Amino acid sequence: MSVLLVLDVGTTTLRAAIVDEHLDIVDIESRSCPPDSPHPGLVEFDATAMADTALAAARAVLDRAAEQPIAVGITNQRASTVVWDRDTGEPIAPALGWQDLRTVIACITARAEHGLMLAPNQSATKVAWLLDNVAGARDRDVCFGTVDTWLAWTLSDGSLHVTDHTNAAVTGLLAGDHTGWSVRNAGLLGVPMSILPTVVSSSEVVGAATALDGAPPIAALVGDQQGSLVGQGCVVPGLAKITFGTGAMLDMCTGVAPPSSSQRAAHGTFPIVAWSHDGTLTWGIEAIMLSAGANVEWLRDGLGLIESAAASHDFAASVDSADGVVYVPALLGLGTPHWDYGARGTLLGVTRGTTAAHVVRAVLDGVAQRGADLIDAAEADSGSTIAAIRTDGGMSVNPTFVQALADLSVRPVEVSPASDATTRGAAFLAGLAVGVWDDVRDAAVLWTPAATVQPASDRSADRAHWNEAIMRSRAWIPELSALDF
Repeated sequence: MSVLLVLDVGTTTLRAAIVDEHLDIVDIESRSCPPDSPHPGLVEFDATAMADTALAAARAVLDRAAEQPIAVGITNQRASTVVWDRDTGEPIAPALGWQDLRTVIACITARAEHGLMLAPNQSATKVAWLLDNVAGARDRDVCFGTVDTWLAWTLSDGSLHVTDHTNAAVTGLLAGDHTGWSVRNAGLLGVPMSILPTVVSSSEVVGAATALDGAPPIAALVGDQQGSLVGQGCVVPGLAKITFGTGAMLDMCTGVAPPSSSQRAAHGTFPIVAWSHDGTLTWGIEAIMLSAGANVEWLRDGLGLIESAAASHDFAASVDSADGVVYVPALLGLGTPHWDYGARGTLLGVTRGTTAAHVVRAVLDGVAQRGADLIDAAEADSGSTIAAIRTDGGMSVNPTFVQALADLSVRPVEVSPASDATTRGAAFLAGLAVGVWDDVRDAAVLWTPAATVQPASDRSADRAHWNEAIMRSRAWIPELSALDF
């Protein structure tokens, strides 16, 4: 039986996993790699430490493996930015995480002066900032890369400088036709074309992982959300998933026809490259919830109402409903469809009889309400009906939450057999490149949910009331609400 090695690098944790030809995760090694936040709004990480940790995790899981992997897949947090010296392989400064906000003013300036629509969570202004603010950076022969690029460089002992279409497309530096880098965008930001990686397909053998025993081929690079989309078998138009992690992202496959615009659509979704294979790009749309599991963490760490995230299920289930309490999960503002960075978390309907259990249930309901918002937006912008929603991420193992999502969205929820479906997707794309599977549609055949949760109660009145709660949460910080990226 063939097995594949996947390196899955998230924002706070990285994993090395052995995945078999049924997309079952046979073994996994998880290591912590949290970023630093030296000041509010700044998010950095030590790229060398990340690389060392990734190699150690990969070697640990390989030491336990019964056989050598036939290929390696890499999946990663998107848009985080590393710049390193081409000769020494050493980063020139701490890498900038995708959440880093130090380039907000640069994004506003780029739009006002050049008409460039860039967001601070994209790589474009981050790499420009590093070049401008690290002494001597522009006088050195440096490389830029997102996390996939950096790991491919590390695994290949510096022989590969590549990225794939899913990662390149969220840098803000890719050309409109997605065939290569934008000379205009790079030039306006002062980013030399020579430092940009070669763009390859998400599923393609690009070189050997010589840093690992046996030097298996590196055969897949894919952004984490797109990896999760493939890992949950959403490879035909109209299929969609939501990953509920710290934030939440809905991704939907729309097919091989390119979008008419690269900008946000009327209901707040935006186009993405879902994956690429054999030179063909498959497209999708994405909708974003800025805070999802972070709200459960707030219940645990900020309020002390629960001892663990897992305890939120039993605590919420101890009451029949939130008893009129409504919570809007806008700790960092509202994403799709509102895109209001000045909205804030809002708790409404509290009475003398409100208990901690009601508040916990209201928080789970609020995240589920926002999940239903994402589904509504994706349907409206795509013109397609999402018959059932697939889900992974930490909150997907919470039965109370999943039932609320089914009830509020009025459709079945199919729960991923692995809470990190990203790993499954990267394994599939690597296997596709080396012939384990013949067609990307095979990913749909391999999808078997761990559970399918059907709607069990009519909550249409709650959905109607939800819009009023959203309105009360909006524009709490008008200056932030005025920002648009």
